[in-house]
Amino acid sequence: MRREQGSGSTAHPAGRTGPGATLRLREKIGYGVGDFGFNLYWANISSFLLIFYTDVMGLAAAAVGTMILVTKLVDAATDPLMGAIADRTHSRFGRFRPYLLYGALPLALTGMLTWTVPDLGDGGKLLWAYATFTLMMLAYTVLSTPYSALSGVITADSQQRTQLISFRFIAAFAGTTVVNWLTLDLVRWLGRGDEALGWQLTLALYGAVAMAAFVTVFLTTRERIAPPPQQRSAIRQDVADLLHNRPWMVLFALALIIMVTIVMRGGTLVYYLKYHVGQPELTGLFLGTYALALAVGAALTPLMTRYVDKRRLMMGLMAGVGVLSCAMFFVPDEATWAVLALNLLIGLMLGPKSPLAFSMYADCADYTEWKTGRRATAMTFAAATFSQKLGGALASAAIAWMLAAMGYVANEAQSDASRLGIVLLLTVIPGAVALLAAWVMRFYPLDGAALAQVQADLRTRREAAA
Repeated sequence: MRREQGSGSTAHPAGRTGPGATLRLREKIGYGVGDFGFNLYWANISSFLLIFYTDVMGLAAAAVGTMILVTKLVDAATDPLMGAIADRTHSRFGRFRPYLLYGALPLALTGMLTWTVPDLGDGGKLLWAYATFTLMMLAYTVLSTPYSALSGVITADSQQRTQLISFRFIAAFAGTTVVNWLTLDLVRWLGRGDEALGWQLTLALYGAVAMAAFVTVFLTTRERIAPPPQQRSAIRQDVADLLHNRPWMVLFALALIIMVTIVMRGGTLVYYLKYHVGQPELTGLFLGTYALALAVGAALTPLMTRYVDKRRLMMGLMAGVGVLSCAMFFVPDEATWAVLALNLLIGLMLGPKSPLAFSMYADCADYTEWKTGRRATAMTFAAATFSQKLGGALASAAIAWMLAAMGYVANEAQSDASRLGIVLLLTVIPGAVALLAAWVMRFYPLDGAALAQVQADLRTRREAAA
């Protein structure tokens, strides 16, 4: 890789407070707890929002698919804007941490409203869904974009970054486990026979827990890396830097593709167990053990990256997910435990995806600074989140549209065509998308040697500036 000159970074003292400081366990756990809070929402969106709209609120599947796509596109477009705002924030608490403190309550309130069934007609309910889901995702963005960017400024050390982000996703998958295993039971317990009330109170409870998690992040973390002091770049310059950042462009495409796989599998599994297998009581077991497998995979990521390059590891994992997902199509309907076993293996392979990807986003922020002398950490993460949300929106919309096309009718026995569509959405279609992700990763240029060179050069510049 050719060396290119850029301006120096902000000076930081060496030792515990500098960008290369060894992070304490307290800070790693404190940062990770935040994604537990986020996944009390994200896991509900991925696993239950679609079936909540069709089977509880009573909206038509096709209308829900369009609504989710439209609202997610609006939401995704706000990510780069929030990234630009966060990068230009100046406060005594830092650039990113204040949003974790002040944005928690709006997210809790809008989340409860999203899972509220209004006393309106079908048209009114659909408008309510558009408005509340859009507001909730806007509140989510105000928190999640600075939170993701925070991992890029806590430490400059690549391996410590991987460890930090692994803690984040262990907590994230723990939140997913809670949601997947307990949500339907909480709806029954809190609703006392009123399913709509149960959903509203469950999200109110999750909102209170999430607020505590976000405050914990604010109190336990520090920002140690800042842009070069002379940096005065316009927002369009930040975007231009990303568009000329080849590693980031590859990750942008990869995030979209992988999120299609994850959301399509998660959103379809509830329908698969309820209408194809005919055992909806297994939902907690399947989704809960799947989330545990994701957490184990995330926990193993720092160990794997010691021996396998991030790029090659991601390629191998996504290829494995693709093969196993396609193999699930051929499992007989009655072989429920075989499906469970394959689902667990897929979870283990998907678990490292998130720590790897978010660690590589931080590496991309380093690459931009190394190449141009400018740093826009929040914009780097925000634009990547845009890609993830777009992928999730496409997957959710595809599920709803395919169900509608196959003749899906809520809370009734499904036709053979509808059941086949559900099986394909869980197995072959996301499997093919995962194989595409493995192929796309071949074009990621920051292998271990190239990344080491980038970070060594940046370290030299920072030391010279100090």
